[in-house]
Amino acid sequence: MSKLRKEGVSTGRRQFVSGVSSIAIAAAAAPAILTSKKAHAAGGQMTLVSWGGAYRQAVEESVVKPFMKETGVQVTIIDTPDLAKLKAQIQTNNVQWDVFDAPNALGVAGANAGFWEPLDLAMFDRGDLVIDIKNNLLPWYVFVGGIAWDPAKYPAGKHPRNFREYFDVKAFPGRRTFRNRPSETFEAALLADGVSPKHLYPLDVDRAFRVLERIKPNVVKWIDQTPQTLTLLQTGETDFSYTYASRVKPAKASGQSVDFSFEQTVNGFEYLAVVKNAPNKANAMKFLAFAARPDRQAAFMELIGNTPGSKKALTLMSPESRKWIPDLQSENSVLMDDSWWAKNFDEVTRRFKEWTMS
Repeated sequence: MSKLRKEGVSTGRRQFVSGVSSIAIAAAAAPAILTSKKAHAAGGQMTLVSWGGAYRQAVEESVVKPFMKETGVQVTIIDTPDLAKLKAQIQTNNVQWDVFDAPNALGVAGANAGFWEPLDLAMFDRGDLVIDIKNNLLPWYVFVGGIAWDPAKYPAGKHPRNFREYFDVKAFPGRRTFRNRPSETFEAALLADGVSPKHLYPLDVDRAFRVLERIKPNVVKWIDQTPQTLTLLQTGETDFSYTYASRVKPAKASGQSVDFSFEQTVNGFEYLAVVKNAPNKANAMKFLAFAARPDRQAAFMELIGNTPGSKKALTLMSPESRKWIPDLQSENSVLMDDSWWAKNFDEVTRRFKEWTMS
């Protein structure tokens, strides 16, 4: 991959790690329509493309329903953000989505492609954000990716706790899952191969493929739809799964037998963006401003965990929910480098998709 540029960890990453750590220590296909005739008449409508399952329910309860009540805007939620589908909508002048819920690599790749509308910066309390708005992306929260298992089947000592163990199928035999994208997957592979988090970027793409080649026969699913990272574990179709703390927290709260390792995690920003030529641009802007409010972020994080993008939101969260916030100063974990993915996402993704199908 000679075309891949070498980039250091961004200044934004350093500022975020420092800021959040100090605060934390101190303190699908068929859309679901949340609507009412009154709301439709009063405030218009908009469409949010987000992620399904318990995450979607949390978004509905903490952000969407309160937004609809306050503004009268009807919100349609569609599962599984997809840049290829969005590109087709934009190219055919048939944009159907207004707000895109984007993990870091998808967000910066979309920014490179010109898929996002410029945000009205006056609508946001930028001083409250852990990092500033950049590339037309609102930093919503930091997600936590890691290893999950069923403790009833795999008690202590019988399940992997870090990525080196996750890739060790001899010591921990069983089926695995990974996301169907190189971001997060490559980070996990290189960490498994002994690369230090502080020296992870620029990613050694060839080395990542070599590591993944060793575990490929044990991967039962390259997952597109996020809820499957947990449902496949719960149905016994996989033994260990790469998933998110935000999936495991509500599952545990509902009494499901599942656990998550914070020993080593891949962390990254989740952004909200307004889609280029969004049919309901004004309402989409209002939604982002509403979602950025400390009270809404705190309510959202109470349901799923994670680190909010609002500094004030941390002080509104319960001690129990703060337990799900990772230590970003840990020597074992990594905060993904958006600047590297911004330059390399498209090229690496094409190669990765070809590899998974070979």
